[in-house]
Amino acid sequence: MSNSMTRVASTAPARAKTRIQQENEARILQAALEVFSEKGFHGATLDRIAGAADMSKPNLLYYFKSKEEIHIALLTDLLDIWLAPLREISPQGSPATEIGSYIRRKLESSREFPRESRLFANEILAGAPHIAGFLQTELKQLVDEKAAILQSWIDDGQLAPCDPRHLLFAIWSTTQHYADFSVQVRHVLGLVPGDVSYYDEAARMLETLFLGRLVAPGTEG
Repeated sequence: MSNSMTRVASTAPARAKTRIQQENEARILQAALEVFSEKGFHGATLDRIAGAADMSKPNLLYYFKSKEEIHIALLTDLLDIWLAPLREISPQGSPATEIGSYIRRKLESSREFPRESRLFANEILAGAPHIAGFLQTELKQLVDEKAAILQSWIDDGQLAPCDPRHLLFAIWSTTQHYADFSVQVRHVLGLVPGDVSYYDEAARMLETLFLGRLVAPGTEG
């Protein structure tokens, strides 16, 4: 992870955390995830996070010295989750299989980690103050690597001519929509809060959208 994402370390040697310390840190982070994903970085406060964690603010500050430290800890964990589906695109597979599987993995990530997706979206909308280094290094390098795979399929005539990076951007925007705008999706579909039954239909529609004209005939297998 880039230096911009490294949590501030103490100069004293690190000590093993007790079970209670680990549980309290996890409790704080889960509470903070809810607050940050709903209020954004600037709308979140230590008082709100402490209240959501059902602990006092001084107790919270024993584990994390600032709101920014909590935010960076959450983002650090999130980035591995966010990159995982992209890492799995393989040059050994067919374009239809690999792109279709990537769409489904991204939708699964949106379904399983909606708060994390909103946390990431809020960070980007704020200008990426905490993850700019990550975007310029690890993310860019991985996108370049996977774009080269997509470009090789285009060069071989297996994919329609397109800019591979913009193809990835389009997949990101459509799949993450279901996490970042889940309230809108459920209202329009007439579903109750928490109902995620629409994901299977979303996957079928997005595969039709991206693969219907993108993949050359005879290369679907």
